[in-house]
Amino acid sequence: MAGLCAAGGVLLIISAVIHLHLWSSGYRHIHIIGPLFLVQVVLGFALAVAVVALGAPAASAAGAGFAGGTVVGLLVSVHVGLFGFKDSLSAPYATMSLDVEIAALAVLILATGVGARRVLRARG
Repeated sequence: MAGLCAAGGVLLIISAVIHLHLWSSGYRHIHIIGPLFLVQVVLGFALAVAVVALGAPAASAAGAGFAGGTVVGLLVSVHVGLFGFKDSLSAPYATMSLDVEIAALAVLILATGVGARRVLRARG
């Protein structure tokens, strides 16, 4: 469980760093999207710390939900547009971000399942 939480935390940090880089290199000037990138950075770091420090199923589930939401946000932005902005998977770091977030989602779902199973087993 600790290894899964550590891996999930690292992936959330990588995602946050990518978003911070994109925010600082121009996305900060995009209406609504810019502030959302900064929110993604702050929440990504905070959830990474919570996932690693707590090692609890609720923390890993929150991290998984966050990673999944970030994936959905990018895909909606690419295929439909979001708040008047349409992104592209050929944009810098788009596919890297998507890969990292899908990996975080998978690892954190697994951590949630393993952690929940341990909790249920401990309760008898």
